[in-house]
Amino acid sequence: MKRHLTCAVAAFLFAAGIAQAGERTAITIASEGASPPWDYIDQNGALVGFDIDVGNELCARMKLQCTFVAQDWDGIIPGLLVKKYDAIISGMSITDKRKKSIAFSKPYAVTPNQIVMRRAVGLPPGDTAVKLDLTDIDGVKKDIIAKLRESLRGKTLGVLRSSNSEAVVQELFGDVAQVRSYDSQENLKLDLTSERIDGGLGDYLTWKQFLETPDGRSVDFFGPQLSGGSWGPGAGIGLRKEDTDLIAAFDIALETSITDGSLGRISLKWFGTDISPQIGK
Repeated sequence: MKRHLTCAVAAFLFAAGIAQAGERTAITIASEGASPPWDYIDQNGALVGFDIDVGNELCARMKLQCTFVAQDWDGIIPGLLVKKYDAIISGMSITDKRKKSIAFSKPYAVTPNQIVMRRAVGLPPGDTAVKLDLTDIDGVKKDIIAKLRESLRGKTLGVLRSSNSEAVVQELFGDVAQVRSYDSQENLKLDLTSERIDGGLGDYLTWKQFLETPDGRSVDFFGPQLSGGSWGPGAGIGLRKEDTDLIAAFDIALETSITDGSLGRISLKWFGTDISPQIGK
C-alpha cells in the first residue's frame, strides 16, 4: 500500500514537473561516446550504450524528443555551458568541484573505480574484490594507500583528462608515479596495450569489458575497488543551473524509473548487474 501511494505521489509530481517545463518539446543530450558499455559509437556511427538507453527511457517519461550528440570528455562541460546541448548523460560523477559550474540530477548509477596494470609489469594484484571508500580515510585506509603508493612508485599511470580519476591519481600517487592524461578512453587503452604506460585508473565496468577483449588479455585489475572521495555519490545527469524545470523533470523521471525497476533492467542489459541506486526499490 505504501509503495502504491509513493508511486501515486511521484506520478503527480512528475506531471507537475512537466507542466513547469514550459514550451520544451525536445532536448539535445551529449555523451562522450568512447567508454563502452556506458556509451560508444557503433559500426553505423550511432551513439549506443547504457547512458543512451537511460536517456531514452527518461525522455519517454518526460514526453520529450531527445537527440544525442558525441562530445569529447574534456570539452563536455564547456559545451553544456555555451548551450551546444541541454544535458550530459555520460557516466559523469557528481562532485563538489563540478557543482560549482553546473547542476546535477539525482544519481542514476553507482559504480566503483579501479586501477589496472599490464601483467608484464609483474605487480601482484592483491585482493581486487576489496572495496575502499575514500570519503573518510582512517588509519587502516592510510595503510592500504601507503602500500599502493610503494607498489606504484616509478610506474606510469594513464587517466582520462578532466576526470575524477585524474584528480584521485594526482592526489594519492602523483608524487610517486608519472601521471599521463588522455583526451579519450580509447587513446588510453591504446597506449596501455602498446606498453607506453604501465597501468591506468578508471571506471570498473569500463575496464571489465576491456579486459574481456583480446586487447585486454595482457591487463589485470590491481588493488582495491575505489569509491567516494572525489567521485562523490555516483553518476548524475549534468544540467545548466538555470534550467530548474529540466532538473526537476529529470529527478522525477529518475525516481519513478528506479522505483519501478526500469533502470535496473537497463543496467542488467549492459553490465550484467544492477548499478542503479537502491533508494526507493
